[in-house]
Amino acid sequence: MSATRRQVLSAASALGAGIAFTGALSEVFAGTAAAQGMGGTGYGPLVPDPDGLLDLPKGFRYTVLSREGDQLRSGEGRVPSHHDGMAAFAGKGGRTHLVRNHENRATAEIPVPAVSGLTYDPAGKGGCTALTLDRNQRVLSERVAIAGTAVNCAGGPTPWGTWLTCEETEDKAGTNGYTKDHGFVFEVHPNDPHRTGAVPLTALGRFQHEAVAIDPRHGVVYETEDAFQKPFGLFYRLLPHKPLGGVGSLRAGGRLQAMRVPGVPDLSTVQETGARFDGVEWVDVPDPLATATPTRFQDYGPGGITHAQKLEGCYWGGSSVYFVSSFARGADGSGADHYGQIWRYDPARRRLTLVVVFGPHTDVRLPGESPDNICLAPGGGLMVCEDGNGAQHVFGLTRRGEVYAMARGRQNIGTAEKPEWGEFAGVTFAPDGETMYVNCYTPGTTFAVTGPWRG
Repeated sequence: MSATRRQVLSAASALGAGIAFTGALSEVFAGTAAAQGMGGTGYGPLVPDPDGLLDLPKGFRYTVLSREGDQLRSGEGRVPSHHDGMAAFAGKGGRTHLVRNHENRATAEIPVPAVSGLTYDPAGKGGCTALTLDRNQRVLSERVAIAGTAVNCAGGPTPWGTWLTCEETEDKAGTNGYTKDHGFVFEVHPNDPHRTGAVPLTALGRFQHEAVAIDPRHGVVYETEDAFQKPFGLFYRLLPHKPLGGVGSLRAGGRLQAMRVPGVPDLSTVQETGARFDGVEWVDVPDPLATATPTRFQDYGPGGITHAQKLEGCYWGGSSVYFVSSFARGADGSGADHYGQIWRYDPARRRLTLVVVFGPHTDVRLPGESPDNICLAPGGGLMVCEDGNGAQHVFGLTRRGEVYAMARGRQNIGTAEKPEWGEFAGVTFAPDGETMYVNCYTPGTTFAVTGPWRG
């Protein structure tokens, strides 16, 4: 194991939020653009926003691109609730296309409007909306990209420039009024959604999907399952029949497998940064569509399978796939407690490594901090959306293990006696690296953040 290093977020940069991180951070950025230019410790203390929406370091500014309840520019209805996962894609003439998830359950305040040819289940209230921006971050269009899905949480971009949106539910037809089974992944074209329609990618399985990452060399698709009740979720991969086949190719199917780490039934029990496991195995999922039994409950043979609580963010970097366990709690049935882990799986070596541990020695006043959505910043570093109690932040994390606050939400949606803050989600960067986009989950708001980003 590598030596454990710890960096504690300073009160000066976080203004008292406080999170402890450990980790061999160089592994997170190895072989990626983020491995370059990793100097510095952030951009300075956060400056309170006079408009009470988003605190940023000096020199940075934000633009509100879209807010829940406003009218969609397409005239299809109102901007839906619960802004979650998101990705940015390059368009023509310097334009940027944003595809944004709406994690709407059956009780959602504002559903994604149903649109002919783009609606999977008329009873589903989730889906995606798509925004087109000019080079000055002005919104040129905003419309429905897919509707009639449920609990669209995160997802991931494909190497061919589409978005995979994930349903974080296992509800079947007849549950919560749904007319079709849910728990699928759908492909969404950022500029021409009718090209992809509303077709479930059934080969990717039916479970509580969270995020997706694709190996850009071999086309293997990796997936996380966000299950917070025991038995917890699994880490999956799809060996597609048409790897890297472009738009619609994942409809051709493939072989779905779950990860088994021999001798490790629960990833939460691994507590030491740098812990490494060779000989990782992949076991075929007996019934990917979970017709009778959820995939995480199914029989994987004498060796069992490896579970983890709250598997969330997932991304490809260099030659490896990284995935997040947002937290683990013994009270929920986990083998040990932690406030977040980032794992690296190297498929060439069949090696799994614990590269970052968040806590558990965090600020006792805010015990619920945990990493959720993550992305690599083009100029170097990792951006992490916090999902916990109290004021919510987007944190930056450098290769040296230095942690800094990049943004803090000020959208107080509670009362003076009992304030509440909407979590951040969907952090992503424009293709040119000059703008960070991020969502506030509730009240749903999409921000564009510009400033002196380090190249």
